[in-house]
Amino acid sequence: MNGSYRSGQFIIFLLLFMFTSGKASGQEIELAWKEIRLSLDQVFKKADTGNRSLQLENLKLRQNEEQLKDAKAERLPELSAEAEYARVSNMPIFEDGLFSKPVYPPVIHNSFKLQGEGYLNLYNGKKLSTKIAEEELSRDIRQENKNNTAAEVRLRAAGYYLELQRNFEFRKLLRKNIEEQAQRLSQIRELHHNGVVLRSDVLRAELLLSRQKMNLLETENGITLASQKLNILLGQPEGSIIRPDTIGSEEGFPLKSYEELLSEARSHSYHLRISEKETELSRLKLKAVKANVLPRAGLFAGYGYSYPQILLYPYADAGYAIGQAGLRISIPISAAYHNKHQASAAAVEVEQQELMHRQEEDALRQRVKEAYTRYTEAVTRIEVAQRSISQATENFRIVNNTYFNQLALLTDLLDADSQLLQARFDLASAKVAASFQYYQLQKAIGNL
Repeated sequence: MNGSYRSGQFIIFLLLFMFTSGKASGQEIELAWKEIRLSLDQVFKKADTGNRSLQLENLKLRQNEEQLKDAKAERLPELSAEAEYARVSNMPIFEDGLFSKPVYPPVIHNSFKLQGEGYLNLYNGKKLSTKIAEEELSRDIRQENKNNTAAEVRLRAAGYYLELQRNFEFRKLLRKNIEEQAQRLSQIRELHHNGVVLRSDVLRAELLLSRQKMNLLETENGITLASQKLNILLGQPEGSIIRPDTIGSEEGFPLKSYEELLSEARSHSYHLRISEKETELSRLKLKAVKANVLPRAGLFAGYGYSYPQILLYPYADAGYAIGQAGLRISIPISAAYHNKHQASAAAVEVEQQELMHRQEEDALRQRVKEAYTRYTEAVTRIEVAQRSISQATENFRIVNNTYFNQLALLTDLLDADSQLLQARFDLASAKVAASFQYYQLQKAIGNL
């Protein structure tokens, strides 16, 4: 009996020591970390500007914008200028064979040329306009990718934010429960002092109180870690604890029918719009390949100064200027048979993209249906949790009265207390889960 008593005292002392040490370190953490209050809308705004992934998407979008400008710049005429100077050597002529004595006719040793040329494309099978359209589609796809990344970042931010909401609510419930247990422990100690209850009741109450204090420490550490995750996601210094607004509920989240949500998703889904534009891009690539067999026509002009005059006979030791302008037409004859397989491959790619687009439509319906079902399930879980709290509260009231009237065991009272606390935890978790499923549904339909 004395051995078990001493063992119980040792366990309680050890748990209290661990909690006291953890509480001191937790207080040091709270002093080192500044607490700031943010709403979820403020978190979304900070994520839009500070997240590293979104900054990278912005740079990629700027790159696509420059590539589009470069494609449009190809409509301008091609201009070139050339300058050349050469020193010409003597020219030996071997009239009687390579090994005979050569004859050196007079040679003009200096030669220079200065000229400019220009070319304006008139027609090349509309390959240039097709290229511009491709770059515009690539830019639009990059914009949709950026929007999709922003939605994913917002969903992750909402997840961390709601995790903080849940942990803050858990901390509030635990602190209240610890206060109630401390008061009940005082009452049990008084009963033990009067010889009404056994020492084991005091030990059980002390042990449960120590466990709840340890749970409180774990919850506070969870708040610190979740704040760090959210700070990193937002791209801001991690030396702060983010305190969310009051925990959300199912109110304020209007629920449309599945058909309305699916119709909205077909118009706003980022993945579906990306698939549509990629299919259109494959059609443009097929069009560009087919244009390889079409003729090319354009205007050209050139003017230059040269020395000496060796273009026309008789040659002259003098400089001259000459210009030319006209219409240039070229026909790629070999493309008629070289381009056949390229066009076939491009046509197959179009079919692939069309099939992938239909697959994306199927995947979209599945995502919307799953998110819709999970959200309605989460809302129902809130109603169940609320009823459970009512039942657990009444059960605790009855057991608490019967225990202090010596009509129930302490284990019954502690079980009733744990069930009530768990019911409150379940309600807080259900509200957070419903909020997250709501944002998951908004992302699925493209509204996040």
